[in-house]
Amino acid sequence: MKNLFKLCLSLAVGLLITIPAFAYPDVTNDHWAFNQIQTLTEQGVIVGYPDGTFQPDENVTRAEFASMAIKALGQEHTTVAQPVNFTDIDPTFWAYDAIQKSLYFDLISCQSGGDVFRPDDTVTRAESISVAVNALTTEQISTMKAKEVLSKRFADVNEIPEWFVIPAGKAEILDMLVTIPSADKAKVEAERPATRAEVAAILFDMMEQAKLNPNGKLAEAMRKKTGEGFVIEDAFVQGSVGTIPAGTIIPVKLSSYASSQSSQSGEIYTAIAPENYITKDKYILIKKGANLKGQMLDVRDGKWFVRNGVLVFDNSLITTTNDQTVPFNGVCEIKKDRNWFMKIVRATLKGEKLDVSPENTIYIKLLKPVKIDLTNGWIYD
Repeated sequence: MKNLFKLCLSLAVGLLITIPAFAYPDVTNDHWAFNQIQTLTEQGVIVGYPDGTFQPDENVTRAEFASMAIKALGQEHTTVAQPVNFTDIDPTFWAYDAIQKSLYFDLISCQSGGDVFRPDDTVTRAESISVAVNALTTEQISTMKAKEVLSKRFADVNEIPEWFVIPAGKAEILDMLVTIPSADKAKVEAERPATRAEVAAILFDMMEQAKLNPNGKLAEAMRKKTGEGFVIEDAFVQGSVGTIPAGTIIPVKLSSYASSQSSQSGEIYTAIAPENYITKDKYILIKKGANLKGQMLDVRDGKWFVRNGVLVFDNSLITTTNDQTVPFNGVCEIKKDRNWFMKIVRATLKGEKLDVSPENTIYIKLLKPVKIDLTNGWIYD
């Protein structure tokens, strides 16, 4: 039974790690938005329908778009202290938090109170492109300049709503004014409902531009977090992503007592990160208090004249302070440091007994690299 349990746990974790990126039967690789749709699907920003399709020509509601935009910017874990009251949604609404975060980050705007959000209305091209532009720090342009820029490519400039002219001009300057490829002269079609494919392309462009020039509030939220803690010397940083390499040794504290004399192989254990894990530049990789979970891979009691005790921990998961649970593969074999005399005694008589109290630290060796978004602590799995 113990071996069966270990096999089942290993298979479950293996499946969690190796599930391939989803391929939609109705979005072939020659679809104009194929790359954007696949990328956003892999990152969990957008999802398909229960039947496995993506339905690229369907529309998106305003609530759905707000949720997607916040995920695309990596701000789904942000806390908003002073929410805005709407007359048509309340805190029980499924996208309430995302809508509040969209307001906080100035992606959308509304009156101070008593306004409506219209969550179930379809989002228009103008609304979705405006959100993308609002996520950025952009140069100011005049209405005249915006129309001049737009008229070079679009046939319906005079039909664009006045409020959208400048955002549309900025989007065009940044090559973010997404249009479905056509043989005819392009049209902005500002008030037409945006399709799911267009939304994917708009959000993709927003993500890429926000990495370079986010607006003021996003810039602060996307700043890499720093702090004190346990320094992982070999960790490296590329942009806003930190990587803990395979082979790294990290300290953890068990949540309960473990012993070669009383614990059992296959027994589940939990542990916590006793301090922040940080890079040499003090960027926080994993915050103090993250929970780790695994099983005791090999437990054998120590017996005099027979054998030394064996106590091996096999870590499989971590739950971060963001409440994200992902694979975190590592192993730790408990050994005791002895002076030369005791080493001779143990080698001759054997019988070493191993135990770990909750206040003691054990050191887990990572078996696979771990990549973390340094702006929000999100682990890429």
